[in-house]
Amino acid sequence: MAIKTAKTQWRDMVLVCRKCSRKLDGKGFGPDGDRTLKKALRKYLKAGKGRKAELVVKETNCFDICPKNAVIAVNAANPKALLIVPAGADLFEVKARLGLDDDRRLKASFKVVGEG
Repeated sequence: MAIKTAKTQWRDMVLVCRKCSRKLDGKGFGPDGDRTLKKALRKYLKAGKGRKAELVVKETNCFDICPKNAVIAVNAANPKALLIVPAGADLFEVKARLGLDDDRRLKASFKVVGEG
């Protein structure tokens, strides 16, 4: 059987740790703090689903970092920088740290693993 490809219109893909999200009981993000990071980012970034979306946010298995009261997220285009996003983090900052931003001012509220 030949190897085939499936085309997408994805510009960016954000991966969020499923295990970290479960540890926070599916809450901690968004305006009311009642969403998972995946759902909050999807809404904030206006991310779509499926191959026709330009931006997708997907949950993935554990990154083996397991922070307390935080979730690991990464832009698949920059896998060397895993973000440790604390519950209640500003989604504008998360967007910027994932490299999906317009270079406005940032606060130093969470760590980036892998940057030297």
